Amino acid sequence: MTTLSYADSALSLLPPVVAILLAIVTRRVLLSLGIGILLGVVLITDFSAVSSGQYLGEQVVGLFWDDGSINSWNIYLLGFLILLGMITALITVSGAAKAFADWARTKIRNKRDAKLLTMFLGCVIFIDDYFNSLVVGSVARPLTDRYYISRSKLAYLLDSTAAPICVISPVSSWGAYIIALIGGILTAHGFTDSGHLSVFIQMIPMNFYAIFALLLLLCVAFMGLDIGPMRQHELNAQKGNLYDEAKGLPPGANSDLPEADNGKILGLFLPITVLVFATFYFMVSSGGDALAAKGLEFTLLGAFENTDVASSLFFGAAIGFASTLALVLFQGLNKSYILQGMVAGARSMLPAIYILLFAWTIAGVIGQLETGKYMASLATGNIPFALLPAVLFVLAGLTAFSTGTSWGTFGIMLPIAADMAMGTHTNMMLPMLASVLAGAVFGDHCSPISDTTILSSTGANCHHIDHVITQLPYALIVAVISLAGYTVLGFTESLAAGFATCSILFVISVIVLKIKVNRRA
Repeated sequence: MTTLSYADSALSLLPPVVAILLAIVTRRVLLSLGIGILLGVVLITDFSAVSSGQYLGEQVVGLFWDDGSINSWNIYLLGFLILLGMITALITVSGAAKAFADWARTKIRNKRDAKLLTMFLGCVIFIDDYFNSLVVGSVARPLTDRYYISRSKLAYLLDSTAAPICVISPVSSWGAYIIALIGGILTAHGFTDSGHLSVFIQMIPMNFYAIFALLLLLCVAFMGLDIGPMRQHELNAQKGNLYDEAKGLPPGANSDLPEADNGKILGLFLPITVLVFATFYFMVSSGGDALAAKGLEFTLLGAFENTDVASSLFFGAAIGFASTLALVLFQGLNKSYILQGMVAGARSMLPAIYILLFAWTIAGVIGQLETGKYMASLATGNIPFALLPAVLFVLAGLTAFSTGTSWGTFGIMLPIAADMAMGTHTNMMLPMLASVLAGAVFGDHCSPISDTTILSSTGANCHHIDHVITQLPYALIVAVISLAGYTVLGFTESLAAGFATCSILFVISVIVLKIKVNRRA
């Protein structure tokens, strides 16, 4: 029996803050998340030992069984991770990954091209951020390894294309979800003249963080702007240390797997292509079924709005795995190698699964404590109207950082932003909504308990905290640029002025970073 004595109060910030700080300081993610979970549980149960044990047990069971039925979202997503691990391992054992790296070396001339190709793939595969991070990581990793690009750099390339691309793409799970949220908000406030899709498209240039995060990533890939901890990771990679081996194998990594000598590039591209198209099909199909059940006409955007992402990922991966298995059997690969690859692939995903389970648990605890609502309430004070876009950006960032979820932040903060715009200046409705979207992606990028960040680490086979620490300076640079842009936008009520401010600061930042990098060279 929970009492929720500290819900929606400043103390509700304690569990995520403690977990995040401990993870950064100790670099022991599971221990830090566990302490954060226990702290949240005792706050929820008002320090009752019996109630704490009961509540914690309910939370753990709820990861797999919720409201009298299987928690399909979690089960499907965990199944997707295991299947993808097995696909990746079989591709490695078949020699296809090595064949691709050998072929790419004749086409991709240097590290810069390898990074640009990874970024390009991340921009092309935009249907979902989980899918983006894991699949692009599987394709790009043999190539980036060949050119001694650190796993931390690969994780940054994955993470900084996944969410920024998805949040500005209408045909994605993110875009459909945001359009649905914004559509409901605008309708509730009487804005029925503009179509919801057209409103979303109008907001794209207002999402300063997503746009300039992508531009900074392009500059980092093209110009080699390695700063902060990332510089040391890249220097280590040049010596052959792609990740810190002292910390053991990172999530998703396979070591000492045998590789066949007769591998073909087709063995990599065909399974991944099947996986992409099968997942897209299931996303459209499940969304179409949901529309039909509601008696609504089928549209692609409507299908993405109603799709079942987790089941689509799982069934897409199942078909991708079947195609991979068929290829290695046709190749005549030793059956003991195949079995070894499947077992190693599944086991390689266990560290990521453990972190996800702990992250989901602390997210449930934080939800019970209503941490997000408390963060949102900070925006309802007597704040000058001109500062509202900037304030909403910061609060959305802090909320996503504390809760580890962009989508949850969207759900909490977007209605508040709309209400504040209606109470002050309706012409600033869209910029204020866009600032929430931008802030949520920023906070998500920085948070060690974000599932997208966790899966980007997994896709890159990178130690999770190493990814968080190395990506943080880049995220903060773009956040400062975005904050200045939203401040100017608020005072001038001009998108052009705000965007111009961001552009000028961005150019200055890149020049300064390039000068610093050249001095250290």
